[in-house]
Amino acid sequence: MAKLIFGMNVSLDGYVDHDAFAPDPALFRHFIEQAHSLTGSIYGRRLYEVMRYWDDDHPEWTPDLKEFAEAWRRQKKWVVSRTLKSVGPNATLLAGDAETAIRKLKDEIKGEIEVGGTVLAHSLAETGLIDEYLLYFHPVVLGKGTPYFAGPRPPLRLVGHDPIGEKAIRLTYIPA
Repeated sequence: MAKLIFGMNVSLDGYVDHDAFAPDPALFRHFIEQAHSLTGSIYGRRLYEVMRYWDDDHPEWTPDLKEFAEAWRRQKKWVVSRTLKSVGPNATLLAGDAETAIRKLKDEIKGEIEVGGTVLAHSLAETGLIDEYLLYFHPVVLGKGTPYFAGPRPPLRLVGHDPIGEKAIRLTYIPA
């Protein structure tokens, strides 16, 4: 059975915004290693469209950026969307009953599957499908934006805390 993990970079006041702050080299290395280890990723439409950046090579990329792109491209991806008509390489569109499709994936696949997108994570949390929450806190206060939790927070239990690099700390929670 697969384990569904929702993890994102978060400001100290609880917002996610990939344009407002970025991982330092140590945290990016962590994300590269994580991308290598994941069985796949489930995305909502908006985050999937952002992540499609990694489908194409860019001449200015450093070796770490290339390595992340290669790991991301190898992963299976499932995209939950009612508006997309097609998805890119190594991706499957989940346009119908997403909860049933994801329950089936979870039952049939082994390993860890990352959940990407706050709205998608909220809907999956409501149905009890998220197994672990990873919050990568950065020393930034945004004051507004997209909250990590897109709705009422589920009861959670802290099971880990790790500094990663010099600027981030990862808090790991599971449903209580």
